[in-house]
Amino acid sequence: MYRFFVQPQVDQRQQAVFGYELLLRKEQHGHWAVPAKFTELSLDKQVHLLEELAGQLATKATNQVLALNLNREQAEDELMLGTIIYLKKRLNPAALTIELTESATLAEIQKYSMLFHQYGIQLSIDDVGTGSNTFDNIKDALPFVDQIKFAMQNLRMSGKADQIPTALAFWQTIARDYHLDLILEGVEDEHDQRMAQQLGIELHQGYYYGKPRLAVKPAATEVQPTSNER
Repeated sequence: MYRFFVQPQVDQRQQAVFGYELLLRKEQHGHWAVPAKFTELSLDKQVHLLEELAGQLATKATNQVLALNLNREQAEDELMLGTIIYLKKRLNPAALTIELTESATLAEIQKYSMLFHQYGIQLSIDDVGTGSNTFDNIKDALPFVDQIKFAMQNLRMSGKADQIPTALAFWQTIARDYHLDLILEGVEDEHDQRMAQQLGIELHQGYYYGKPRLAVKPAATEVQPTSNER
């Protein structure tokens, strides 16, 4: 059995949840786990689950954003574009963002941008500043996307937590220069929240606001920080 877990994305300026990142999970021996491959579940079946989830979250009423991850293998599926566009039509007027979790070529991002934007679908590049998503590698693609995401946990796990403030300031400048939204992932406590606000970063995601969870009823839009226990 597969389900989408949701993690809230919050706007500190409005003190409200503006959307949810969708995280695919598979039930194994009574527990929910990350699938070995996200392509285990076909994109059309993921779309069906996402439609059910949108109903549970009442996103047509709240206009909260649903952010769906797309990896390289999924993005190369020849049926992907049509499936995503079909999904957006079914979700209208709810908002949809596609997060590219792995590097795409400039030509691919240009194609996705042209087609998705026709249907009001936003495009995001995940994990900027780590792996292959360095500024030099993605700068030519930035005019074609709407959002970038910076994951503090990536630097923490690699023992480079001390580099976070400098890296954040750099990517906040890039977001401003390219007129992009910047979502900061990995906000775990008040210290992280204050650091982000001091840098002018108002769009947050992390355990401080809520762990990924199953959606069983419409969620409140008020921001409710929670314990950062993992």
